[in-house]
Amino acid sequence: MHPIYKTVLRRPDLLFTHVANYAELVKAEAGSFGTSIVVRAASAAVAVVALVLALALTAMALMLGFVHGRFEWVLVIVPGVAWLIVPLGAAIAMRSTVKEKVEEVKHEVETDLRVLRLVREANDEAY
Repeated sequence: MHPIYKTVLRRPDLLFTHVANYAELVKAEAGSFGTSIVVRAASAAVAVVALVLALALTAMALMLGFVHGRFEWVLVIVPGVAWLIVPLGAAIAMRSTVKEKVEEVKHEVETDLRVLRLVREANDEAY
């Protein structure tokens, strides 16, 4: 009889603990997935609002610059701050966190399969 089957028959609590740990890992990853979706949505909203604000401030700065006929640094700095916020919000919104979470679970499954292969090879060599 295969050593894994012997262990499962003698100590079923190990199998249940292992399955429970997988369930806990998937649950934790799903919880963090919800949080990452909220963060991404909020940062996308910030990026959109900053873009609209940057466009409006740039238009106002151009109009004020032409009306007064002189250059003022504040007319560059104020819209510039809004323009700096746009790529920051967009970068956070587009960052993928789901793939990292799936990779962690996938790594755990691959590790278990590798152990099973090693046990099977050791068992085949014993016979």
